[in-house]
Amino acid sequence: MCGIVAYIGKKEASPIIMEGLKRLEYRGYDSAGISIYNGDVKTYKKQGKVLELEKLIEGKDLSGSMGIGHTRWATHGRPNDVNAHPHVSNNGEIVLIHNGIIENYASLKSALQELGYTFESETDTEVLVNLIEEVQKSKGLLIEEATRQALNMVVGAYAIVLFDSKDPEKIVGAKNSSPLVCGVGESEMFLASDATPIVKYTDKVIYIEEDEIITINKNGSYSIVNLDNEVSANPIKHIDLKLETIEKAGFEHYMLKEIYQQPITIAESMRGRINAAEGWARLGGMDQYTKRIKQAERIILTACGTSWHAALIAEYLFEELARIPTEVEYASEFRYRNPIIRQDDFIIALSQSGETADTLAAIKLAKQKGALIYGIVNVVGSSIARETHAGSYTHAGPEIGVASTKAFTSQLTVLSLMAIILGYERGVITQGYYRQLLTELESIPRKVEKILQNDDHIKYIASEIKDANNSLYLGRGYNFPIALEGALKLKEISYIHAEGYPAAEMKHGPIALIDMHMPIVVIATNKRNYEKVVSNIEEVKARKGIIIAIVSEGDTEIKKLADFAIEIPNVEDPLTPLLSVIPLQMLAYHIAVMRGCNVDQPRNLAKSVTVE
Repeated sequence: MCGIVAYIGKKEASPIIMEGLKRLEYRGYDSAGISIYNGDVKTYKKQGKVLELEKLIEGKDLSGSMGIGHTRWATHGRPNDVNAHPHVSNNGEIVLIHNGIIENYASLKSALQELGYTFESETDTEVLVNLIEEVQKSKGLLIEEATRQALNMVVGAYAIVLFDSKDPEKIVGAKNSSPLVCGVGESEMFLASDATPIVKYTDKVIYIEEDEIITINKNGSYSIVNLDNEVSANPIKHIDLKLETIEKAGFEHYMLKEIYQQPITIAESMRGRINAAEGWARLGGMDQYTKRIKQAERIILTACGTSWHAALIAEYLFEELARIPTEVEYASEFRYRNPIIRQDDFIIALSQSGETADTLAAIKLAKQKGALIYGIVNVVGSSIARETHAGSYTHAGPEIGVASTKAFTSQLTVLSLMAIILGYERGVITQGYYRQLLTELESIPRKVEKILQNDDHIKYIASEIKDANNSLYLGRGYNFPIALEGALKLKEISYIHAEGYPAAEMKHGPIALIDMHMPIVVIATNKRNYEKVVSNIEEVKARKGIIIAIVSEGDTEIKKLADFAIEIPNVEDPLTPLLSVIPLQMLAYHIAVMRGCNVDQPRNLAKSVTVE
């Protein structure tokens, strides 16, 4: 994964590229680099964050109106100066940046070495730039045609951007299973991994589709062909992305801002889709396929990471409210185990970015087998949004913090709404319960605001357990996936080892870990399993574990047993996860800050996982 940004036009390129790299740093931040052309090529790259690159280029002459820049998340080769992008071909003329993995790089590298090519880095990217050089040199081709022919020899995923110093009036980009967008300005053009570095300069974009190559020219023109050299006519689209939505807005971290945005983003996920007073709810993406969805024999949800936890909650929702058999699949495993997919299956793909490579591959497989594919994504125009038959946007707005918060609750909101609609349409839930659930769902933003008012209390609890080395999260029913999500948040940003378990499974192994140094977070809001959760807490207390309990307002029994308790407002069981996850996000955030961790850019992680 990485961030790509390129500029060609009349302005100075380096300030635009460096600012773009800062905006894209959430996509990868173990090294960064920039190449500018102005009569010759000037390339600078540095291990570490963009700030380190800024220090390196300070005082250097980087004038020029064409250039490319890159932030890296290492796949091939360790994070260091040599492996950082851009990479330059052996003849010093072609400069390339790359997101993705070239799977057949080893055989290509061996063939190039036999032709006399040498390699400085450990990367597959350096192999690709030299392959393009060889094709260009041996056949006497323009850079765009050499790129097309070279990519026909490549197996793998990529978004690449490159230029040829002998042909400095153009920049070439190409995409396969990794995002690339072109920004169209006034006599200037941009290429980037997403729209965040572009939005300051233009609201007009072209989405590059699979196996397409785009050439952007200094005069503002462009052309697109596919790998078979067939011309593509991709439309220019308007993006509704405001610059202020990708700023911190006075918060110390993006993650904190995004936690506090959730009353708004949950409401936005429902806007125009629900009216409890009038007793209706609808998802426009379902309209065309309502009959087919209602008659589905099985629902399969596929996702990765936090989105997988949202899918697990949806399994409870769809089976209880709509009585449709539901399965949840790790997208990274789904395509490799030869799954049984039937034409009457309903596949739901979840992804914040809409670019998650494993999820994209999974839905392509299911689509080939004739299933109906529905996407729930946050980013408009993303690859998954374009690949699915139908879908719903979550409308959470840009999520910059690597650890997902508002995107997760927005996904849950859409999934809850979908389950309620299906349950009512299939006659599983009564009209009275249907309206009750809609009323409760509309009340969630207000209840989240109430939880956020407990910040000082949660911060105090964080200060008491921040030095722990391990933690256990327990939940039952709808709250079991929230236990998984709470543990993931803690390990992602604080680097404390944490595991989530069904509460009843604790005695089948994890109980051996419990002692006076082990914080145990118990999500104890389930009305139907309350007594059993109390028993689980008693088991922990008998072994001197530290209990942090998430309880419903008015609880007295568990609060007496717990060392610390955090109250959340009462709500119907199916909607509990929308509230119970909030204090766990806040707890993880405060612990990470107290431990001196970079909560927005945790080590080894990237926001949009666009490689398998």
